[in-house]
Amino acid sequence: MHLTLNTTLETAAAWSDAVTTWLLTHGVRIVVILVVATLARFVLRRSVHRLVRRSIDSRLGARLQENRATRVLASATGATHERRRQRTETLGSVLGSLITAIVYGVATLMVLGEFDLNLAPLLASAGVAGVALGFGAQSLVKDFLSGVFMLLEDQYGVGDIVDTGEATGTVEEVTLRITKLRDPSGVAWYVRNGEIVRIANKSQGWSTAVVDLPVSYAEDVERVLAIIRTVVTEVYDDPQWHPLMIEPPTVAGVEQITGTTVTIRVFAKTVTDQQWGVQRVIRERAKNAFDRAGVQAPVTYPPAPGGTITGTV
Repeated sequence: MHLTLNTTLETAAAWSDAVTTWLLTHGVRIVVILVVATLARFVLRRSVHRLVRRSIDSRLGARLQENRATRVLASATGATHERRRQRTETLGSVLGSLITAIVYGVATLMVLGEFDLNLAPLLASAGVAGVALGFGAQSLVKDFLSGVFMLLEDQYGVGDIVDTGEATGTVEEVTLRITKLRDPSGVAWYVRNGEIVRIANKSQGWSTAVVDLPVSYAEDVERVLAIIRTVVTEVYDDPQWHPLMIEPPTVAGVEQITGTTVTIRVFAKTVTDQQWGVQRVIRERAKNAFDRAGVQAPVTYPPAPGGTITGTV
């Protein structure tokens, strides 16, 4: 009886000593590994967030410094803040998640090693699974990598009007996997980033308003050009339209002669996405100026019903 009790006490004492020894060695190492992993994750995520934000701010700042009008419009509409916020959050989130997975993955392997587990089969299995996942998710990886580079290079952002080849519209959302567009008809398009081969961004820097004004072949071209120059000067000096125009419009001259029509072309460099309004106002005021000056519109043949010859401007 006493012998059994002594044996039990000795076994308990030995087990307690073994546990204490393990805790003072392996246990302390595990705690250190977890603490270091947590600190490393925090420092790396914070550093990546700052690096991403600095990179985005510098690229976006350089883009907005291209001209005063773009900078003022972006600031007034809040596009600068929204673009910076979305890109920073998207990139910071995915890179932060990647850092978390790597740091804690390494820490988990180190902790398992402290339990004297054989990690070779586990690493081999993970390698095989990684290869299989890589082959099965090639399109997903392609989408993610394309999204990362699109955001880093600032190819487009929320509010831009872009043509992806598959769809054309205003960018409403940009993620690492898809880009959401809204076309002029109100249809929402979800385009995978990996499927975008080329991007036509119609909202970067500035836009060009192209206005073609047809007049009769019988008109004096120099007189018509003088009238148009007066019109575009008035539009440029108008307080309502001046902030939307980067430089005075250019009257290029005769663009085309077709039958009884002489077409005169005007170029106007405008703030992004404002060229349509400028085109309309130039056409309206040119039409009124032509009416006052008696400039003839080009005739169309055959005559309209009733035997009269009609003209269009």
